[in-house]
Amino acid sequence: MTNLDPKNAGVLQGLRILIVEDEAMIASYLEDALTDLGCEVIGPALNLKDALRLAREEAIDGAGLDVNIAGEKVYAVADILAERGLPFVFMTGYGKAGLRESDRDRPVLQKPYNLERLVEIMTQWR
Repeated sequence: MTNLDPKNAGVLQGLRILIVEDEAMIASYLEDALTDLGCEVIGPALNLKDALRLAREEAIDGAGLDVNIAGEKVYAVADILAERGLPFVFMTGYGKAGLRESDRDRPVLQKPYNLERLVEIMTQWR
């Protein structure tokens, strides 16, 4: 159960969103929140190997990427998504300062997550 504003229930109906997050509790929270918003969640990918496979193979509309996955950077996944022309949001406790220079124009959702900001970002993906 999430603390979503009821007016946002189903607002992202039908979007297929890949979650890449190595902390199972956070991944579960995001999965619940996105499901409440109407998304179909792909993953969550808890490690880089699974994230790379899902980014290459799955039909998705966008992704939420934790920058640091079990000590590895998620940039290879971001590159695959960019090559496929798919939008994504970085989810990190470090803000834009924690990103490589080439990704600083990408949206960032800073931890702890603000679900209203997540809705704002993902609504633009329609």
